[in-house]
Amino acid sequence: MGLAIQLILGALLLWLAVMHPPANVLWQLFLIAIGVAALALGQRGWRGSAVAIALRDDGLFQEDGTPIAPLDNIASVDRALFSFKPSNGFLIRLREPAGRAWVPGMWWRVGRRVGIGGVTGGADTKIVADALSFMVAARDGPPR
Repeated sequence: MGLAIQLILGALLLWLAVMHPPANVLWQLFLIAIGVAALALGQRGWRGSAVAIALRDDGLFQEDGTPIAPLDNIASVDRALFSFKPSNGFLIRLREPAGRAWVPGMWWRVGRRVGIGGVTGGADTKIVADALSFMVAARDGPPR
């Protein structure tokens, strides 16, 4: 639904710029640029949401094998209500930075933080977050 709204927004902005152009050419160019950007991001999100996220024994990966958060680098998993995380998702804190990456609507990684969620279902991400939390706890052993 979110991707459809973004694509509709891009199409409406382009339609507005062409069918009802503003008096100032700079505003028309602005509408065209924002419309094209919205369509490009929507298309990138569409392609990104076609690739599933897989929880494996060695961490979180895309189904094509791209690593998102290897288990040995995960410090914690956070599903708290007020944490900075994607909608319907959760936040992973890494021990070491893993570089920047972004698949719109699915996941992002900046520094030591990885956000999973967006267009994913809330129930699905809750199960993955809980399973990943158990895997991290099992890896770290019993509390001392």
